[in-house]
Amino acid sequence: MARFVTVAKADSIQPGQMVKVEIDNLPVAVANVGGTFHAFDDTCTHEDCSLAEGELARTTVTCPCHFAEFDIRTGAVLAPPATVPLKVYPVRVEGNDLQVEV
Repeated sequence: MARFVTVAKADSIQPGQMVKVEIDNLPVAVANVGGTFHAFDDTCTHEDCSLAEGELARTTVTCPCHFAEFDIRTGAVLAPPATVPLKVYPVRVEGNDLQVEV
């Protein structure tokens, strides 16, 4: 059953910043794009690399290992070598709690 889990304080993740969080041993990246939060699998689908350590340009994350690119809103692959999209997760802010649905 899906549930929302508090992963951080919303004001702790600044616009343009990404962080890695763990939810039930699942690595999830959370990004703030102009005050809108997005959550997605932190592990690149091409190779075992943390996307939170990559570059964020608007709604595109670039993997630091082989430069695959993903749309963090949909998980879609934008540039190879990755071919499998990321899983994305619903996000909400309750008070100052940033919550991800898993």
